[in-house]
Amino acid sequence: MGAMGIVVRACAPPAPAAAAPSGSRDAAQAQRRSKPSRTARVLVLGGTGRVGGSTATALSRLRPDLGILVGGRNREKGESVAAKLGGQSEFVHVDTRDAGMLEQALQGVDLVVHTAGPFQRAEECTVLQAAISTKTPYIDVCDDTDYSWRTKGFHEQAKAAGVPAITTAGIYPGVSNVMAAELVHAARSENGEPERLRFFYYTAGTGGAGPTILATSFLLLGEDVIAYNKGEEIKLKPYSGALNIDFGKGVRKKNVYLLNLPEVKSAFKILGVPTEFLRDRNKVQKLVQSVDPLVRAVDGIAGRACLYESRLGLFKWRILLDYLLIKSYLCKSVGFATAAFALAVLEGNTQPGVWFPEEPEGIPIEARKLLLERASQGTSNFVMNK
Repeated sequence: MGAMGIVVRACAPPAPAAAAPSGSRDAAQAQRRSKPSRTARVLVLGGTGRVGGSTATALSRLRPDLGILVGGRNREKGESVAAKLGGQSEFVHVDTRDAGMLEQALQGVDLVVHTAGPFQRAEECTVLQAAISTKTPYIDVCDDTDYSWRTKGFHEQAKAAGVPAITTAGIYPGVSNVMAAELVHAARSENGEPERLRFFYYTAGTGGAGPTILATSFLLLGEDVIAYNKGEEIKLKPYSGALNIDFGKGVRKKNVYLLNLPEVKSAFKILGVPTEFLRDRNKVQKLVQSVDPLVRAVDGIAGRACLYESRLGLFKWRILLDYLLIKSYLCKSVGFATAAFALAVLEGNTQPGVWFPEEPEGIPIEARKLLLERASQGTSNFVMNK
């Protein structure tokens, strides 16, 4: 079979559609999409951090008409971030551990974006529960397998309340899930049956994301890796199974290792394709604080490049489909990726309930192209090869 490359270029998104939704959308969605023309308000929790701040910035660029609330505990930092976003933005003092404070902050909000990680070892889904209680649409950038499935446990409650919610709606997981879903859909639409799905990621330094990515990485080193072999769940040692992957021009070959990431389990459960990809939280946080200055220095030398690839092998065709997305700064990339999910929910694409990005009830097949275009803002190379 001949080779074909498709380059997806970012484009300015249209304003939210005002047309009535399809019959599959319920009354709650219809109400959201037919609201008066007042400025939509988005609360970004963790907005004073690098990921949250980048998300708020991306939202303001993609949709300058939005009212963006920067949620956090540090007023000085929050007001500084809000001032840079423009006159329609403001700081909201909120502690994500305080349910009452959360519910008060969510009054009059059209969407809450939860970026206040790390999510590893977090036992409560306080933000999601507050969102359901106040009937506020919700997304998070969770990158922890246990936490993501814990949020899934609130699916029926969210559905009954008419609240659309997407978990793991960042870059990886997040955009990577949508890429995988697109590959599987393309293969099956041409009568191909995927045999195996693998995710490969590479980040130079911290990608500019700071201590959060360090905390996540250290915590993941203490978790067994969940993978699937011929449909059977298996557990592997973290940071094992080294492979040397050629990420292409500008990065070339890099060694990658196994870590326990939520898209491996969700992609298998939802797409039906076998996938591969410090226990004490307080100690990890202290370790992060001591290591972070060194990594910041390394960032200046190594750069902050982020590259990831969803690779789907098709046994019947004996060919390989690649989705390749290269980013220059991880924190900026996560911002645009998360903003793309936020806009999809605001525009009424997501049905009530808690969904993973690869589920069509979360991001419909017909909405994936626009989401990927928005997420590709600032991309050095965004290509689908078949």
